[in-house]
Amino acid sequence: MKRIHVSVAEAKQHLADLLGRVAYGHERVTITRRGKPMAILIPLDRGDEQRHLADAKGWLDEDDSFFDTMAQIVAGRLTHPPRSLRKSA
Repeated sequence: MKRIHVSVAEAKQHLADLLGRVAYGHERVTITRRGKPMAILIPLDRGDEQRHLADAKGWLDEDDSFFDTMAQIVAGRLTHPPRSLRKSA
């Protein structure tokens, strides 16, 4: 699969063309900002190349302490409403 690197500005200007190249030309487009990768466009029918966090064995076990920590954070936010800020004169 051919890989193309374009800036965010180029992606904005040529989005329709890039989508066509990805969908029909089976190319892979990396969108960069200041030379650093931000996003990747890949053909939808190439879903086998997608990697999802849910596919990582052990990452989303229900007994993971991550979920306990998240539950505590959510519970804390429900019992302590956010502060309102006063405008300074």
